[in-house]
Amino acid sequence: MITRVDRLEFVQRWKREIVHTSYVPLHRSDIDDLLSDCVDRLLAELIGAALPGEALEVGAELVQIHFTSPEALARTVRLFAAELPKLLPDLRRDRLFAAIGDLAAGFAGRLREQTLAEQEVIKQAVLHARDAAEEALRASEARTRAVFTSSALGIAVVSLDGTIEEANAALTRIFQRTTGELVGSKVFELVDEAWLTQLQDATGQLAAGEIDRCQLETCRTKPNGTHTWTQVSGSLVRDALGEPDYQVLLYEDITDRHMLQEQFRRQAIHDPLTGLANRTQLKSGLDAALEPTHPGRRVGLCYFDLDGFKAVNDSLGHPIGDRLLRLVAQRLDAVAKTERALAARMGGDEFVVLVPDSRDANSVIELVDRLLREINRPVRIGDHELSASASVGIVERDVTSTDGEALLRDADITLYRAKSDGRAQWVLFDPVHNAAALDRFKLSAALPAALDQNELFLEYEPIKWLPTGKLVAASGNLRWDHEEFGELGAESFLGLAEETGLITRLGSWALEQVCAQAARWVQRLGEDAPLAAVNLSQRHCRDPELVADVQRTLQRTGLPPESLALGLPEAALFDHHGDPVDTLEIFAEMGIRLVVCEFGDDYTRVGRLRDLPLVGVRIEGPHLASLADPDGPDPLDRHLVNSAVGAAQLLDLPVLAGGVRTELQVQRLQELGVSMVQGPYVSDRASASEVEQLVLATR
Repeated sequence: MITRVDRLEFVQRWKREIVHTSYVPLHRSDIDDLLSDCVDRLLAELIGAALPGEALEVGAELVQIHFTSPEALARTVRLFAAELPKLLPDLRRDRLFAAIGDLAAGFAGRLREQTLAEQEVIKQAVLHARDAAEEALRASEARTRAVFTSSALGIAVVSLDGTIEEANAALTRIFQRTTGELVGSKVFELVDEAWLTQLQDATGQLAAGEIDRCQLETCRTKPNGTHTWTQVSGSLVRDALGEPDYQVLLYEDITDRHMLQEQFRRQAIHDPLTGLANRTQLKSGLDAALEPTHPGRRVGLCYFDLDGFKAVNDSLGHPIGDRLLRLVAQRLDAVAKTERALAARMGGDEFVVLVPDSRDANSVIELVDRLLREINRPVRIGDHELSASASVGIVERDVTSTDGEALLRDADITLYRAKSDGRAQWVLFDPVHNAAALDRFKLSAALPAALDQNELFLEYEPIKWLPTGKLVAASGNLRWDHEEFGELGAESFLGLAEETGLITRLGSWALEQVCAQAARWVQRLGEDAPLAAVNLSQRHCRDPELVADVQRTLQRTGLPPESLALGLPEAALFDHHGDPVDTLEIFAEMGIRLVVCEFGDDYTRVGRLRDLPLVGVRIEGPHLASLADPDGPDPLDRHLVNSAVGAAQLLDLPVLAGGVRTELQVQRLQELGVSMVQGPYVSDRASASEVEQLVLATR
């Protein structure tokens, strides 16, 4: 929301920028009011509170107020481009540049109308001079001559065959030629060849009397290679009989305005940081490259992502990171141009190279190898010597089998594979891997809605206390009833929830559901009710709202805290996000039981567990499976299990073994000192009512 103070400050700054560029016959307070109204109308269009067109009218209003100099327009454009994004942080760049372009167009249009009015005055003066009585002719000619001589517009009196008969001083300045050089020459010599036919057609129609006025833009290249752009307004002067007599051509120098418009056009299709093509230009390039102009036409697309670029920004600062991005962009562009390919920046540290008319996949791979070698060359930026690397996803195919959206999507998915397989390498698109990745992305996109639409549900995995054979707890396991992929286990989507940041919300939902069900077990089974076990993810453990979340859940569901057990990943207790002791102490004081999962994965952490208020540990993993081998367990696997159990016993913590399948496994685990088991041996995943029946059967 823009405050009144911000708006007033912006209006004052605008006034300071332009007030000295033109003579404005108004009091400053009146100028303030008019500019304030212009700002309000422009802001209304930018935020969508007004229909498009306000910016066009604001540009015209500037001319109406008498801010007519090119400098006033240039200063206005620079100020708006620099300051409006600060006033409107959510404003899209394309919308801003469109509004500024409309403002410039409105300015030019109103200025052009004034030019036509001046042209009409001149024409009437010329006619009056010819038609007036002889005694008034001298005075009329003097007035006409004064206009002709002092006009800021270049004026050429041209015969019907295009010969310049008179030229004023302004015309000599515009084209940097003397009056002697202009008079007697053809008007067609004042334009480049590309605009010659257009000028010949317009003046030819004037000379033939088919039209009385015309208007067109022309360009002339100076000897130094720069260009002079002019707005040419032509009028036909007729004799007393109404027949064509001669032409008057007015030339307005619009070089500055044309350069400004060209700058806007470039900004609209180029990345402002690197100068490469942006998404808009890439889309146009894709559309052209995918046109089936001839049979067998192919296209290649290479999606680049710089490896470890975030570390550069974080450690050396964004200015160094920006310079590195510009350097990488220059190298990509230089190599891409040798193959008539288009290099574009997608945003951040991602780039795309589009290869129209590729020969085959190998030719695109060869280009990528060259590009990677260029990127990898070390570079010194300030006091730092850096060496960049990139991962690349490559797609190359026949244009008839794809579209732009599919090409970008498949390249992005293939890039993801390259990143997951390691750094500084390319991966070629593979349909099989692509299908799997698409399924993964579908799940990722559908997961938030699945949570809102009750597509997720819980099943339970009972836990048996071996000394008595009783079921003492049940851990809740998430399942997803997906309409396309059927019933999915947690292993299919929990990783996606971690990547997308949904895991904390998902964990809170599971906690609520398990606690609500456990409260019902307490009501029905009393002292025999199993503990509710909820395994938390590493990210959920780091949530600063975890304690409050658990407290609210227990209050809402009515579950006694001592009936809840939380499973904590061992890695979460010792990561770099802080000391967990305070949080665990709060849970322990509430009566909640705390169990460490994945125990023994890193024995360097085991000693630190002695300071935590734990009631047990859970071991799992492939080394437990060999304990079910009738010929005897693998010695190394038995040693690993024995070591983990031994460490837990030294900490005086009971051990729960997960994934147990057979009676033989149970016997060997019990011999090693394991006191609790869960897995298919106890029960396959069970519903809440089935857990209740199992409890009743074993009490």
